[in-house]
Order: sequence, then C-alpha cells, then structure tokens
Amino acid sequence: MNSISVRALLVRGMLAGLIAGALALVVAYCLGESRVDAAIALEEAHSHDHGGGEELVSRTMQSTAGLATGVLVFGVAIGGIAALVFCYALGRMGRFGPRATAALIAGAALLTVYVVPFLKYPANPPAVGNPDTIGKRTTLFFLMVALSVLLAVAAVILGRRLAPRLGAWNATTAAAAGYVLVIGLAYAFLPSFNEVGRDFPATLLWQFRLATLAVQFTLWTTFGLVFGYLTERLLVPRAQAATAGSGTSERTATAAG
Repeated sequence: MNSISVRALLVRGMLAGLIAGALALVVAYCLGESRVDAAIALEEAHSHDHGGGEELVSRTMQSTAGLATGVLVFGVAIGGIAALVFCYALGRMGRFGPRATAALIAGAALLTVYVVPFLKYPANPPAVGNPDTIGKRTTLFFLMVALSVLLAVAAVILGRRLAPRLGAWNATTAAAAGYVLVIGLAYAFLPSFNEVGRDFPATLLWQFRLATLAVQFTLWTTFGLVFGYLTERLLVPRAQAATAGSGTSERTATAAG
C-alpha cells in the first residue's frame, strides 16, 4: 500500500471517526446526561459541605460544549488510529475485503479497548467512588486497557503461527482461549473496588453504566460501517478498473491476433 493510499485512508478514518463521534454525542447527551444530573443531585443532597467554592466550569458548559469537544476529538483520534491499523491489517486477515476488515477492526477495538476493561472497572457516575482512590482506579483502568490490547495482538500473532499446524479454526480457538485465560487471571489478581454507597440507587448506577456502553457501541459500530463504506469506495473501484482494463487489453490482443 503506497503513501497516497495510506494518506487517503487516514483522512477517511478521521472523517468516519468524526461522524461516529457525532452520533455517539447524541447518545451520550440523550442517555447519559440525565443520569449524571441525577447523580450530582444525590451527591449534593448528601453533602455536608454546602459552602463550596464557585464552579470553574458550569454544569451547562460541561454537558454541552465540553461533552461535544471531548467526544468529537476522541472520535477523530480513534478514527485515525484505526485507519492506520486497517492499513496494516488489510490483506493479512484472510480473504476479507475492505468492509469486512473495517468491521473486524471496529469490533475488536470495542471488545479490547472498552468492554474487557469495563467488566473489571465499570464506569461510575458522580457520587460513586472514594475521591482518595480516583488516581489508583484511573491508573488500573488504563493498565487494563493496555493489557487487553497487547494480549489481543499477541493472540492474533499466536493464531497466525499455529494456523499452519492446527488449521485456521483450531488455531483461532486456541488463541482466543489463551486470551480469555490471561484476562481472567488479570481479573482475579488486579485489585477491585466496591465503593458504591448503600443509599445510591442501583437502578441509576446501572442505567449510567449501560449508557456508557451504548455510547461506545454507537461510536465503534458507526465507525466500522462508515469507514468500511469509504474504504471500499476508495480501494475496490481501482481494483475493478484495473481488472477491466486488463480484460480489455486481452480482448484487443486476441482480436488483433
């Protein structure tokens, strides 16, 4: 793949990430912000410090411009990174075309970057969690993300090496089992946190966590669909045109002969 194609795919990846971020922003605002407001209201109702200082950033700004900036920038960033991964993976994952490759990358990213770490360290709304442990919890979450991604890459490499001896199906099963096993060990040995107050509504907690899952699902699903469409339009017509041109040349040569 030449530098022109990589540049074109990078641009399309960032564009797809922007579109995916816009849809994820709608989901985050519609499903998540009301739960955040409810959690903040509970936190304020149970707070014994009613004389707090002035907010540096208003809640209205956080839930509109702040949310939009964060989600859209994240969408563009992950779109660019996923496009570079796509450039490497295309043609190395079996006989998958551009759309299928984009869908596989998006699905793998959703699983490894968010779902696996989420199952160990789920998202918490305001009023949940000890402020003294927020640094440790954040560090462990990103550690889990890094571990999940690295293990997924290792599982792919292992599967490719085992395929000639075991066959594609058995090699994939063995690599996936190894990934699950090591992730399970990480779940068992990494510290856990149970800092949800007894008076915090369980329904609100799970509604918030499901909302965060919905945001990530929307982001990665939209990215996979949009990026797959854009890459197929970029790459497949060129291949078809080259094939058509080759066929025309052969017919011309045959007629001349």
